[in-house]
Amino acid sequence: MTKAELYQKAKMLPLLPGVYIIRNRQDEIIYIGKAKRLRTRVSQYFREGVPHDAKVTKMIQNAFQFDVIVCQSEFEALVLEASQIKAHTPKYNILLKDDKGYSYVRVTREEYPRLSAVLQKEEDGAEYIGPYTSSFAVRQMVESAQDSFLLPRCGKVFPRDIGKGRPCLNAHIGKCMAVCSGRISRESYCEAVRGAVHMIRYGKKEILKTLEQRMQEAAERLDFEAAALLRDQIAAIRKVSAGQKVVVSEDTNMDVIALAGTPHAVCAAVLRYREGRLTDKREFLFHDTTDIDAAREEFLPRYYLDGEEIPRTIAVDALPESGEALAQLLSETRGSAVRLYVPQRGDVAKLVEMAYTNAIERLARESGRYGREDRLLDEAAVVLGLPAPPRRIESYDISNWGDGTSVCGMVVFANGKPQKSSYRKFKMKTVAGTDDYASMAETLARRAAEYAAHAAAGDGDAFGQKPDVILLDGGRGQVSAVAAALAGTQLADVPLYGMVKDDRHRTRAIVTAAGGEIAISMHRGIFSFITAIQDETHRFANVYRRQQYHKKAYASSLTQIPGIGPAAAKALLAEFKTVSAVREASAEQLQQAKGIGPAAAKAIFAHFHPDSPEGGRG
Repeated sequence: MTKAELYQKAKMLPLLPGVYIIRNRQDEIIYIGKAKRLRTRVSQYFREGVPHDAKVTKMIQNAFQFDVIVCQSEFEALVLEASQIKAHTPKYNILLKDDKGYSYVRVTREEYPRLSAVLQKEEDGAEYIGPYTSSFAVRQMVESAQDSFLLPRCGKVFPRDIGKGRPCLNAHIGKCMAVCSGRISRESYCEAVRGAVHMIRYGKKEILKTLEQRMQEAAERLDFEAAALLRDQIAAIRKVSAGQKVVVSEDTNMDVIALAGTPHAVCAAVLRYREGRLTDKREFLFHDTTDIDAAREEFLPRYYLDGEEIPRTIAVDALPESGEALAQLLSETRGSAVRLYVPQRGDVAKLVEMAYTNAIERLARESGRYGREDRLLDEAAVVLGLPAPPRRIESYDISNWGDGTSVCGMVVFANGKPQKSSYRKFKMKTVAGTDDYASMAETLARRAAEYAAHAAAGDGDAFGQKPDVILLDGGRGQVSAVAAALAGTQLADVPLYGMVKDDRHRTRAIVTAAGGEIAISMHRGIFSFITAIQDETHRFANVYRRQQYHKKAYASSLTQIPGIGPAAAKALLAEFKTVSAVREASAEQLQQAKGIGPAAAKAIFAHFHPDSPEGGRG
């Protein structure tokens, strides 16, 4: 069937919940999905003009026919979708691969054993503790054991390097027992390694009792050096334990999940908290997709219904469309109530932000873009729905004062940083009175005209560069007025957004040209970035307004001189910059200003120097 035929077939579907199954020409199932309203969801795939990401576009290109199974409820559709995906593993459904294999704790068998976290078990004679499914947890265990027992992490080889060179910084700050100094016996070192391995296998509580008993025995036999080492190890274990901050109550088992995206991929980050502490971090990459909401809708049931442990609480950055049905299904699968929710404030909300940051960082590592600005621009592209990161962002703000005079500041951010050489100022020419909408429209109309002129001349000036995004300080009114002003110009295709502030004067949301709002409060990086742009634009516009105000005030003081009108006052300020400089100038110097003749120069000099002989002669 053609795409048009599939669309006509989809239009005949009922507005009921169900599961849809899409097949290719070889009758292979390539995608399975659920819908609250089958007709609405399925027809979106095949209707012309509906934008899709790369993965969905490929799926549609390979689609030849589809079937549906109507269900009694969204919950029933969710259960059926999960079972069908598990049975058929369609090509275009997400695959939960987080690039993790088994991890081990490696303990070398040598005169001075060493501990390390490794991803593979080798036939090298070392002892391997594991396997563990989480490399994150293994690294944490090894680092905690090394910190607790003051084990060396340097590249020195013992006993070869004992007594050679000075102990490292870790020894000086009390994080290493300094085997290299020669003061630690091999027996004491090996006992510490055995203690570290015991702690990895059985936890901290039991090893503390053993160490305290050994410290007492060493003190009784007057072996004060061994007792001191054991004392330091006990203190280090307690310090490490205290340093693992409990961010939720100690009896809480919770998963924290957030998704982030770039124009090429989406990442889901899962932080697992058990007994109130972070025990694991997992990241899942989904390539060729930019639809975070669709990825979340598919990821959450797949992650938990494929055998993953379901905790009592799951905090997410946003609820999927089927959130209520999913919570019910997870509760039934677990055998007790599961809370699936979006935290609005407090510690758990901060944990969701941390999960989101980890997802962003993983996407940055995946793309090879490590700079903070690169990550922000990638994130901005996804949040704003742009096809590519916005390399040049122009932002505008109107500033006015009581007499109806208005100015506008244009600020440019290039590659995520302010480019002050490209800042520009506008003074209203056609707008009478205080009218922010008309002032913004005039400014952008003039900006479009400047771009056309500079682009035609091949000028590389700031006006000759086309922005990737235009931001306006304001809401729907400003965006609508500017969209109308840019219609038919060479800037008409530039994405246009308004920046709306809350009652605390912080950017609350982004307003689109269509009048919708994009919430950015959960996107900490973008929230800070957009707020910084808005604040800088506001600052620049206000500075320009104050400059104009002072010039106007200066000009007003000069027009009080008999025979000096606005044009002459403007010429004087153009020549001398300030009223103070005009006051200090001689009559001959005053004549250098355009339009100022000998009589006017004498009048000005006499006004400022009434008691001077020269002024009196005027």
